[in-house]
Amino acid sequence: MLTGTPFIPETITVHLGTPDSGAANVTVNFPDYVKNVASSEIFPTWPESSLRANIYVITTFALNRIYTEWYRSRGYDFDITASTQFDQKFINGREIFENISRLVDELFNDYVRRQGSIEPLFTSFCNGTTTTCAGLSQWGTVTLAEQGKTPYEILQYYYGDDIDIVRNAPVKSAQLSFPGIPLELGSSGNDVRTMQIYLNRISRNYPAIPKIPEADNNFGVATEEAVREFQEIFGLEPTGIIDEATWYKITYIYTSVKRLAELNSEGIRMEELQRQYVEELRIGMQNQEVSIIQYYLAVIGAYYEAVTPVEITGYFGEETEKSVKSFQRVFGLPQTGVVDRTTWNDLYRAYQGIVESVPFDDTAGVALYPGKVLKEGMSGDAVRIIQEYLTFISQTYPDIPAVNNTGYFGPLTKQSIMAFQRQFGLNPNGVVGVLTWDKIAGVYSDLRFGFDKRPYQNPGYTIK
Repeated sequence: MLTGTPFIPETITVHLGTPDSGAANVTVNFPDYVKNVASSEIFPTWPESSLRANIYVITTFALNRIYTEWYRSRGYDFDITASTQFDQKFINGREIFENISRLVDELFNDYVRRQGSIEPLFTSFCNGTTTTCAGLSQWGTVTLAEQGKTPYEILQYYYGDDIDIVRNAPVKSAQLSFPGIPLELGSSGNDVRTMQIYLNRISRNYPAIPKIPEADNNFGVATEEAVREFQEIFGLEPTGIIDEATWYKITYIYTSVKRLAELNSEGIRMEELQRQYVEELRIGMQNQEVSIIQYYLAVIGAYYEAVTPVEITGYFGEETEKSVKSFQRVFGLPQTGVVDRTTWNDLYRAYQGIVESVPFDDTAGVALYPGKVLKEGMSGDAVRIIQEYLTFISQTYPDIPAVNNTGYFGPLTKQSIMAFQRQFGLNPNGVVGVLTWDKIAGVYSDLRFGFDKRPYQNPGYTIK
């Protein structure tokens, strides 16, 4: 399912037959798709209120298919079919009625939703003569319009009083929801939180899946256990890693248990979409997410000659924009200077590539952030190194407890990290992300070497 607030896609891909038929796919502009369906489903001579109500319904139905990734989450390479048995009537290349075209141009970025929910409502409908259904009757809208009802009142008649019409939704290119990077122990970000929310809701119907105590954007042991159990139940390899197959299976089951592609949908509440990270970072912004991308750019800029390094300030100024553009140029992205989801993921890929190529050894200096968030219950060399840093720092800052360098992240390590975070003005959540790692490494470096030494300074070699 697409994450975030719904939008109007620039295009929609239509399968010209039933889902499993060998028919061709065509990709058309979204407004042209709505015009085609409306010209195929309804009559241009109907009252305008009836036409408007039907256009709202046609648009919203298609948006529900796209938003829930109804077909793509099941492995199909299209968004919707041209079969009225499953979807809406689309006749490739047909003539479009002029008045319908004009109305669609006005209404195509408006859609219907249930009050309190954010997803486009599954606006089921039928013609009302040869077939009837629980949703809108196309011929019935004519009678209601002739009675003087407005398009909104017609929609209320069929879908209930608790509906809204979202107007002027933004138009942008649709991307598949899978981020392109497998999510695993130590991953972080909005995509992790989305999967945590989905798994917790699915667990209500499949109680063998353990609840994740906190959907905190960080992929910890509890999330790994929930993923592994989900994979066991639904016949996937139980790796505990969310690859593309697992992502779309979780998406499909979530859509099913929430009934998002049904008229009686449970709905997605706005609080379920509140994100720790904003979707885009751009010039003028100031927050911890800016600091994170600046850290990535600082490291990447130290190793890639053509990427401009940047200072970690938390403010997205002209220098950061310049650095982002240089990164986008090197990695073949549109040079917007804006960190969107694609740029963010490519920044992470590039950074992770550096981490994997540089020996993770702190004996010669200060170790790079391992690219994975460290949480209670995890273990490994990264945990051991942060324990060593904290123990060294505790000699100067007695309020920060020393910890044994066991490589296991237990309660004592969490307490030491929280004490460090309180001491240095960080969020005391006991989790080691980019900013906490950089601060611990920085303090350790200052105390041990007597000068500011970061791993993105003088790395030793440059990628041209």
